Amino acid sequence: MDREHDQLTPATLAVALGRPERAAGAPVVEPVTFTSTYLAGGPVNYARVGNPTWTALEDVIGGLEGGDALTFASGLAAIDAVLSLVPMGGRVVAPAHSYNGTTGLLTEMAGEGRLAVSAVDISDTAAVLAQLDGADLLYLESPTNPMMEVADIPVLVREAAARGILTAVDNTFATPLLQTPLTDGVDIVVHSATKYLSGHSDVLLGALVTAPTDRGRELHARLLTRRSLHGAIPGPMEAWIVLRGIRTLSVRLERACASAAELVDRLSAHPAVTRVRYPGLGAMIAVEVHGGADGADRVCAATSLWTHSTSLGGVESQLERRRAQPLEVETVPESLIRLSVGIEDVEDLWCDLAQALDQA
Repeated sequence: MDREHDQLTPATLAVALGRPERAAGAPVVEPVTFTSTYLAGGPVNYARVGNPTWTALEDVIGGLEGGDALTFASGLAAIDAVLSLVPMGGRVVAPAHSYNGTTGLLTEMAGEGRLAVSAVDISDTAAVLAQLDGADLLYLESPTNPMMEVADIPVLVREAAARGILTAVDNTFATPLLQTPLTDGVDIVVHSATKYLSGHSDVLLGALVTAPTDRGRELHARLLTRRSLHGAIPGPMEAWIVLRGIRTLSVRLERACASAAELVDRLSAHPAVTRVRYPGLGAMIAVEVHGGADGADRVCAATSLWTHSTSLGGVESQLERRRAQPLEVETVPESLIRLSVGIEDVEDLWCDLAQALDQA
């Protein structure tokens, strides 16, 4: 390349990283490597420890976040690996509202006596700081799922670091194109690559990225050992699918974010909507509607273009009433609908959504 990687924009890095070495006759795209074992004498002897397709994907994700990546079988497997770093009986400060797999896992581990949890409103900086003393891990989502709360990451991470507290940020909603928590001093970045990084609702995969520091490299080694011993590894085909999807992340996200901003303006003026939650970035929106749970269910059932489903970050626009999910926390309003804006034409999206709101 004519320019060093550190001079390239994130949109270009998403396309350029994780490629085979350039040589006459070489493939342009990293192939899928299907093998369970390797010939002796190399850096890896068994496929539970490493795979070239993983490595290519990790090069891209790590390059975008500015650190060293590890891929996992799912986003929840990656989150579990982070929580494994908490000592027995330690305490985690975590968002009161976050991905319900995270809250479910924390609740289970707390019930087993494995750790204690201090749940906080992460948009209330003073409240978070009040819980830090004696904590072992500060785990953040920003924006939160599904309430769209935003944390002051630089301040919280700085104060946690001063107390020697490990920090992790789930960056699934924002993606590394909209924020890079490692630059704020975060120790570990978490991704459900199932969502925006892959972008096509066809694969499960998670990722962690550690800082390029001595502390980060030590954490990376511990997390690699955890992945290898516990077998939470992605399949090579899954890694390749995410690698292919991430090439278009920039153009997908640009379109989705522009549509989300337009929809927010229109939703704010619709009489069926009582509140719009939008953090000012990204393509995720949450709305509360008249009629409580029944009203929200009617909206979700009345769309024909929007997909009524429980995931997000795909090219198709998706919506769901979050409290319909059994693990969702009770402080999420019954009438809240989470919207994941895809790449369809915004006028088509609004036409479908508006008629559903009108019916409700």
